[in-house]
Amino acid sequence: MPFFAILIGLLPSFLLVVLGGVVRGRLSVNAWQGLDRLNFEILFPALLFVAASQRPLELAQVAAIAPIVWGLLAVALGVGYLVRPFGPEAFRDFAAGWQTSWRTNTALAFIAVATTDTAGVGEMAVVVGMGVPMANALAVIVLSRGGSLGLWGTLRKVALNPFLLASLSGVIVGLSGLRIPGPVLAPLELLAAAAIPIALISVGATMNWGALARLDRFSGAICATKLVVMPASALTVALALGLESGVAAAMVIWAALPTASAAHVLAAGFGADRELAATLVAQTTLLGAMSLTLWITLVEVVF
Repeated sequence: MPFFAILIGLLPSFLLVVLGGVVRGRLSVNAWQGLDRLNFEILFPALLFVAASQRPLELAQVAAIAPIVWGLLAVALGVGYLVRPFGPEAFRDFAAGWQTSWRTNTALAFIAVATTDTAGVGEMAVVVGMGVPMANALAVIVLSRGGSLGLWGTLRKVALNPFLLASLSGVIVGLSGLRIPGPVLAPLELLAAAAIPIALISVGATMNWGALARLDRFSGAICATKLVVMPASALTVALALGLESGVAAAMVIWAALPTASAAHVLAAGFGADRELAATLVAQTTLLGAMSLTLWITLVEVVF
């Protein structure tokens, strides 16, 4: 059953977040920020590169899927911006929360797709490969603008961002069909394996646990954008364009995923409100355990 399969798949993430809350006082604020920096500069870039490069991508599929994926990201970005009046006054802090309306937890993508026979790993790999670099680029752009860097400063920040560089490099390797030698890939996989656990523990240590159970207008709208508007848009586009069932199912499931835990890491890297981002990550993950199950069930019926 998808319901229990997804809950079981999400349970380890919940437990790591809880662990972070329990051990929060064991490390200083500077130590937690240092872990975030390690994740930002090394661990998550390794994860993004390995995820994209180790799943061969077909150019024809990429050309067909990429514009739709980017369009869905644009929808979430636009709808998320509508709640600007209800968010933090400082734009950079608002951007820390805004980015969570379109970024997806791709680590859960392949767990979710395994619960259905409609979508396959291949289709999901293409969707993820096209979604991650663009989602990261958009997040870096809005967070950079919040720092008042100017046009060239923003472009430089975007171009040199570790998340973006790792995502694009992985997609290029995936498209090329090149095989990374084992001795080179092994340390990258070790670094990648550490990224999500450390990020989730840091989320638990950073977020406002009281706010987790209280959705205000801003956080409620962001969660609704990520968990309802984005997958609903994906379903509508898939039906309107008559997409092949495997691609359509993968697209809807990807759009319905909770927010990436890396959102909190990226916010910390730019000096934005990491507590707000961490809380939104936890809120979308908690609510997503239910909403993702409903979307997968709908996918099974429709496609």
